[in-house]
Amino acid sequence: MPPVLDYHSKRIVELLDEPAQGRGADWLKESLQQAVMLELATLPPYLCGLWSIEDPAQHEDVFSAIRRVVFDEMSHLGLAGNLLTTIGGVPRLADASVVPAYPGPLPGGIRPELTVFLSGLSKGSLDLYARIEEPDSPLAGAGAHTSIGSFYTAVLEAFRSHPDLITGEHQLTKNMAHHGQGNSVVAIRSLAEVEAAIGVIKEQGEGTTASPENPHPGEPDELAHFYVFREIFHGRKLVKTAEDPDRWEFLGAEIPLPSALPMGVVPSGGWGTSGPLAPEPHTRRLLDAVNTSYSEMLRLLEAAWQADSPATAQGLLSGAIGQMFALQGPARSAMEQPLPDGSGKTYGPEFRFTADA
Repeated sequence: MPPVLDYHSKRIVELLDEPAQGRGADWLKESLQQAVMLELATLPPYLCGLWSIEDPAQHEDVFSAIRRVVFDEMSHLGLAGNLLTTIGGVPRLADASVVPAYPGPLPGGIRPELTVFLSGLSKGSLDLYARIEEPDSPLAGAGAHTSIGSFYTAVLEAFRSHPDLITGEHQLTKNMAHHGQGNSVVAIRSLAEVEAAIGVIKEQGEGTTASPENPHPGEPDELAHFYVFREIFHGRKLVKTAEDPDRWEFLGAEIPLPSALPMGVVPSGGWGTSGPLAPEPHTRRLLDAVNTSYSEMLRLLEAAWQADSPATAQGLLSGAIGQMFALQGPARSAMEQPLPDGSGKTYGPEFRFTADA
């Protein structure tokens, strides 16, 4: 089993300040641990928005679009973990000191202006989702800053400088085709496979510099994640303008914002067990059930990347996926329980890592 390194030494913003000649094995391992946590950090907020939609059948387009993004992010997490283990690293997931807490910043100091929170689907949460995924120079909208995509570009350049680090060891694989969503998680044993994996992660999130369309779609005309969220936020399809086919605007067909359960923003540290927002015992059990399944999912996934045999790894991965699907029932039920403050808001999952789950 490869040794577990201390990944607390540097954040992404500090790693990107390292000169190219200093970006060797240790730099890549630290960077890819941060990448794993970045991909994990997107899942709880997106899942809260998805699960809060009151009638998915009535708003199938929006529900399916967000669900596709969630499955993509799950596969990105798998690919980021494989990028780390193929160079001898070990993803750390079952550790309260590294698991993202909400509300809070994105891991690694990326997008330092953002506070990522958990709530139901709303204009505010959709704006957050889009800003997480925003490219440096979006084709529709403004913005110029260090993006997740530019971080992955630096990681790819380091791999190109050190292809000898790629071992192909401790790789997880998952065929996502039977889910009808997301990409398959594939083994990474060569520089070409590194380039393909990073291309999928970057371009599905941000699009390319020439188009908002996802170049790795599961469906025709599928947009990159940033533009998916912006479409729902603006309530209009993103289309090419008649005057300039290279210009895109939110001027297409209307996209009604789904009615959603009014999940309140989860406070720092969760809803607690005492105080004005403390839930009654039934709701607390629902929230604890989500935290327990989430924590067990992270433990099983971490163990899968350390397994000594492919068969053991696949068994642990299957267990992690089972825990992931166990989250929705109690999370949705918690969203139906009103807060006691008269705000009209409801509880919602905390996604807290618990060491004793």
